[in-house]
Amino acid sequence: MTPTSTTRRHPEGETIRVMLVDDHAIVRQGLRSILERDDHIAVVAEASSRGECVTVLDRTEPDVVLLDLKLSTSSDTEGLDLAREIAERHPQVAVLVLTTFLDEALVLEAVRAGAKGYVVKDVDTDALMRAIHDVSRGESAFDARSAAAMVRGMQRPAPEPAQELSPREQEVLSLLARGMSNREIGRKLFVSETTAKFHVGNILRKLGVSSRAEAVYAASKQQLI
Repeated sequence: MTPTSTTRRHPEGETIRVMLVDDHAIVRQGLRSILERDDHIAVVAEASSRGECVTVLDRTEPDVVLLDLKLSTSSDTEGLDLAREIAERHPQVAVLVLTTFLDEALVLEAVRAGAKGYVVKDVDTDALMRAIHDVSRGESAFDARSAAAMVRGMQRPAPEPAQELSPREQEVLSLLARGMSNREIGRKLFVSETTAKFHVGNILRKLGVSSRAEAVYAASKQQLI
């Protein structure tokens, strides 16, 4: 793990002030109960959305923000935008991503957005505690799978120029961005689930990505949605 230049280094032994950002209250409650077993961690704030986080962050000044990437059903990348905003407005705050997503591109984008660490939600309690302590000291923190995903992402060859999407693929893409499954897309467009899956596959291929979440993120960067 390597030190970073912008996040303040939290003095060893002092209480680490943590803010939880997740759209599910039960997840935040569970995390709070786990983290407060550590005498050196205090959960000082919670937020369920990007807007609430920005508002609360200004008045609580946490050391670490524990952030989920998916903060609503309408977007898979809202957490990335929030991480970027926190890094720009509060560079002294360490963002630690805690999410169910493990896409190679998303791990890299999270780091580029300013996150100091990335761990998946099924990580064990001790590893999560260590990650919080690490990022509070200005270091980086990745669980084994996230680190491996980042390495794979860095080694992946540059994608070929994106091919233009057909009108139907644009429709499917917009529904993907709303979090719909292949079956739901099929029902919405009055086509079979197999046809919807075929269109989704074409979209992934044309955008040079390997997952639905990556497709939505790539499309948003290219202003396709």
